[in-house]
Amino acid sequence: MNKKSNWLSEIDPDILTADGFESAILGYSERAGGQPAIAVYDTQKCLEVLIERDGMTEDEAYEYFHFNVVGAWVGEYTPAFITLYGED
Repeated sequence: MNKKSNWLSEIDPDILTADGFESAILGYSERAGGQPAIAVYDTQKCLEVLIERDGMTEDEAYEYFHFNVVGAWVGEYTPAFITLYGED
């Protein structure tokens, strides 16, 4: 676990993180209605991890990420992935 993952587990020990994408953690989201806090990631940074770490092309990284990472529902603590304004 790295510094960001440790920090998130201090916020709530049940927060789930996406394995291998620690460098893309932005923080956490607080939600209404008693929903738990969830980890929040930068989508573009996640794609960069797949390209640099795994040698994927941009298209491969996009397809893999959206199917296997964003598409993986693991319960109420499932992380969120955001695209910042101005990014394609």
